[in-house]
Amino acid sequence: MASVVGSTTEKLSKLDINGELFFSVPNLHKNLTILSPDQIELARMLVEAGQSHLFQSWAEPGVEDEEKRGFFEQVARLNASYPGGLTSYIKTARELLADSKAGKNPFDGFTPSVPTGEVLTYGDDNFINFEEIGIREARNAAFVLVAGGLGERLGYNGIKLALPSETTMGTCFLQNYIDSILALQDASCRLVQGGCQNQIPLVIMTSDDTHARTIELLESNAYFGMKSSQVKLLKQEKVACLDDNDARLAVDPKSKYRIQTKPHGHGDVHSLLYSSGLLKIWYDAGLRWVLFFQDTNGLLFKAIPAALGVSSSKLYDVNSLAVPRKAKEAIGGITKLTHADGRTMVINVEYNQLDPLLRATGHPDGDVNCETGYSPFPGNINQLILKLGPYIEELTKTGGAIKEFVNPKYKDSSKTSFKSSTRLECMMQDYPKTLPPSARVGFTVMDTWLAYAPVKNNPEDAAKVPKGNPYHSATSGEMAIYRANSLILRKAGGVQIDDPVQEVFNGQEVEVWPRITWKPTWGLTFSEIKRKISGSCSISQRSTLVIKGCNIFLEDLSLDGTLVVNSVEDAEVKVGGVVQNKGWILEKVDYKDTTVPEEVRIRGFRINKVEQLEKN
Repeated sequence: MASVVGSTTEKLSKLDINGELFFSVPNLHKNLTILSPDQIELARMLVEAGQSHLFQSWAEPGVEDEEKRGFFEQVARLNASYPGGLTSYIKTARELLADSKAGKNPFDGFTPSVPTGEVLTYGDDNFINFEEIGIREARNAAFVLVAGGLGERLGYNGIKLALPSETTMGTCFLQNYIDSILALQDASCRLVQGGCQNQIPLVIMTSDDTHARTIELLESNAYFGMKSSQVKLLKQEKVACLDDNDARLAVDPKSKYRIQTKPHGHGDVHSLLYSSGLLKIWYDAGLRWVLFFQDTNGLLFKAIPAALGVSSSKLYDVNSLAVPRKAKEAIGGITKLTHADGRTMVINVEYNQLDPLLRATGHPDGDVNCETGYSPFPGNINQLILKLGPYIEELTKTGGAIKEFVNPKYKDSSKTSFKSSTRLECMMQDYPKTLPPSARVGFTVMDTWLAYAPVKNNPEDAAKVPKGNPYHSATSGEMAIYRANSLILRKAGGVQIDDPVQEVFNGQEVEVWPRITWKPTWGLTFSEIKRKISGSCSISQRSTLVIKGCNIFLEDLSLDGTLVVNSVEDAEVKVGGVVQNKGWILEKVDYKDTTVPEEVRIRGFRINKVEQLEKN
């Protein structure tokens, strides 16, 4: 025994650690002999940070030693993946938990006002101009897709990126995004005299839940036509859970040698980009913009060219893509906050905080609609465009750390104990909170029908949504794509398109427009689509039109049924005349019918391909 104590003392003195620190933690003290110098350093950090309870149930040396070393491997990972390490995490947690217990309002001292931004109308001269600028700038952009979540909330067991965005072409979200980026790349490079070889980088932030399956989806589909060197995956780590107001780290209920962890939120994307070194590589390559987007919005890329054009024209450091928002609608509002001490910031304020904040600062009616019929605070849809140079400067100061929040569920009004462990969280859109007042922060509002149709609710939850509110389900997400494409052909090409009919799928009443879809390479912008349509074209409500090819021109086409046009890249194809057949029919399916594949079941319909005209 004496020799063990001797060797422990010797180890500690070599590390310049006072042995008395560990005497108060007997189970850890006994086990110091099996630990490496690095592990003893981590143990010291934990004890000094008030985390001695983690060692309370440890066995004697010689028993479960591998598990003990595994514990320190986990601690090392948690320490390395958080800016400032675990000491910083625990310190921040104590401050935020104290504020939460005291009921402190994060917006105390701030007065809200409407920030400056651009409100665009699809297809007018202003919109067309911004789209053209955006296409030109696209070759100087990088895209970052935040995709750490599974589809469980949707009633789908795969990763959300693998879910078809619509079932007429069956294109999954990831393919839709990559097709769109490649189409932007081609269109942008065509504007350079003599062409250019720019490849637009795509970064995908994954998590433990999605990383392997995202790689598998990419590799089994040859990266959907992208070069594999264009795509980088960055995996976010989870953060330690907190058991109480003292920020004592939670022991995993399944193992006394593990700390319980939970996701930290998509705000991690900033620190991951910073530590990856990619931002500097992009900057040195002449890139100017970074566009952040989320995993299940099938309309997003219809809004990207014009929004990027706004960023470039207005020299915005931060541009939040937004949609018109009804007062009190459950979507955050983009707000300018001015503090009594002169500080200002333009950020997303959650809808449940915006109304009380307005009431407390001289707006007795709170969040109300203005003369436009919408709230003057536009609805944040979590798609950001950041100017790369200022972004790097800011992250160099913060290390990529984003202002966090904590949301403990207390057992009772004393707020002394939690129902279950909590953790710190951060959101990608809170990046502007630390920016200096000189930063140019704005927004771009586009029509909801054009820009926003997220898929995040399962059929049961969607069916409970009050009438008139968006379902945000796989059903509504797919129908929104057909509506947008129908309206675009009406507005850009003057196509006569029949009005939709109302149908109920999985308990959700939706508008069913003609099922019109095209590959992004066919039509990225208003002007491009307008150029490809001539004469008098009409499409009936029951019709399906699928366009797969770049140079396909619609001329005096009358469609009542299904038409599928496939063409190789360079072929120029004119499509016209009368096409009439039995077409493709939507057949209802019940989301409880387990004989039907999940990705079909959650929509409430399948497509029965009765008859079509297919032109190759």
